[in-house]
Amino acid sequence: MKKIVLITLVLVTLALLGTMQSLAQSKAGTSAAPELLIPIGAKNVAMAGAGISSVNGTDAIAWNPAGLDGSENPTSALFSYRAYIADIGISYLAVGTRFEGFGSLGLSLRSFNIGTIPVTTEDQPDGNGQQLNPTFFTLGLTYSKQLSDRVSIGATTNLVSESFGGVSAMGVAFDVGVQYQNPASLKGLSLGVVVRNVGTTMQYGGSSLWRQASDVNSIRGVTYYKIEAASYQMPSVIDIGVGYKLSIDESFDASLSAAYENDNYGIDGYRIGGQLVFMNAIAVRAGYLYSTDHSGTVSIFQNYSLGAGINLEKLVNVGISFDYAYVPVQYFSGNHLLDIRMNF
Repeated sequence: MKKIVLITLVLVTLALLGTMQSLAQSKAGTSAAPELLIPIGAKNVAMAGAGISSVNGTDAIAWNPAGLDGSENPTSALFSYRAYIADIGISYLAVGTRFEGFGSLGLSLRSFNIGTIPVTTEDQPDGNGQQLNPTFFTLGLTYSKQLSDRVSIGATTNLVSESFGGVSAMGVAFDVGVQYQNPASLKGLSLGVVVRNVGTTMQYGGSSLWRQASDVNSIRGVTYYKIEAASYQMPSVIDIGVGYKLSIDESFDASLSAAYENDNYGIDGYRIGGQLVFMNAIAVRAGYLYSTDHSGTVSIFQNYSLGAGINLEKLVNVGISFDYAYVPVQYFSGNHLLDIRMNF
């Protein structure tokens, strides 16, 4: 029964990919909440986000919720920070815990530090002395369960909130994923599929959308009229990944992952990444993202990524680990990511 469910999911995914591919570029730049597409988590970003099939624990909440229940620890917490483009900072906090016989639950919060923006008008293009302070955040609830020693499933519900300058918008986005370990009894092999950011539309509303004007066809004089903002769909994507892990000797483990991402509102991505781990404690990672559409449009993030990590729990029995990643960006300064993870 589990194999039938997995095969059905893969076939449906492939059918959706064929439909979405022809429509993606015609809708580029028109989605709501594009911040949902910004990768978070140094450990996986260092491998270009290729680990869809093998990511586990609190890292999995942002990539494939099916992996949350595969955590090595009953409870863990992750704090991640990304120095993004244009002086934007992204903070991410995730906590996950396992309940025996039920599965795992996770909570996550992603916030964006955009800074202050001077208010400009037609009459004062250099600013009128006022400033905007945008507030963008995403609050998520995740459930994950290992159905067997091979198959795990998971789902996340994200509440997305955006507000600035007297207007705001809110929406709900869903992620659903599955992971399959050791298919066809091939030890070390893993498969993963995740559908992310499928949900409601978002539409801005608020006091700043009311304007004073007069209708030449009316005798009411100057009155307030509301500007109706357009509504937009969430930036849905589908990821399919495969991975392989092997032990080189008693001290070294290696893994290689690859993934394809179909972006319903932009450029598709092909990702490959790997890591080498020494004594289950010290890791070096690298990845590459190829993201170019049929017309030659290239993502500014199409490039290599590098990273490293250290797990103090394996070295000195302290349940803390650190991970770092570097991502070069075209036209902007490179991005730096830092993770701090605590296990209980």
